[in-house]
Amino acid sequence: MVTVRNATEQDLPAMLAIYNDVILNTTAVYDYQPHTMEARQQWWDTKQQQGFPVFVAAEDGLLLGFSSIGPFRAWAAYKYSVENSIYVDSSARGKGIGKLLMPPLIEAARQLDMHTIISGIDAANEASLQLHRSFGFEKVAHFKQVGYKFGRWLDLIFLQLLLDTPLQPREQ
Repeated sequence: MVTVRNATEQDLPAMLAIYNDVILNTTAVYDYQPHTMEARQQWWDTKQQQGFPVFVAAEDGLLLGFSSIGPFRAWAAYKYSVENSIYVDSSARGKGIGKLLMPPLIEAARQLDMHTIISGIDAANEASLQLHRSFGFEKVAHFKQVGYKFGRWLDLIFLQLLLDTPLQPREQ
C-alpha cells in the first residue's frame, strides 16, 4: 500500500535519483545537467528554513515520488503565492502517485495562509496538466517556445488554484 508522509533528510538520495531521471529523460524540468547531492541538500535546507513542506509517497520502503511547495517569486507582495512541484519515479508514473501527493500540498498551503498555488508545466505533459485540472487548477498562461531541450522548443503552461485564504491579508 502506498503511503504519503512528510519527507525526512534520509529521503534525499531517493528524491535526487527521481529528480535527476526527470532532468535527463523528460521535459518536466527545463534543466540539462543532473543535480548533485550537495545541491539537493541545499534545496532541503532552504525548504526547512522557509517552513515549506516536502512530502513523499512510498511503498514497502521504496520512494515512488515527492512533492513540495515553495515561493513563487521573491518580492514581498507575492508572499501569499506558492509554486508546487510533484515528481514521480519513472516506474510508478500513471499509477495515481501524483493524486496522492497533491492533497497534502493544497492543505499545507492553506495551513500556511497562502492564497494561490501556481504550477508551471511543459505544454506536452498532458498527465501533469490533467492531474492539476482534476484538483481545480485552471490554465492562466501559455508561454510559447520559452525552453529548448532535446532538440526542440518547449511551451510552458501556468496553471493556478485559488484558495479561500488568508482571511485577513497583511502588507508587511
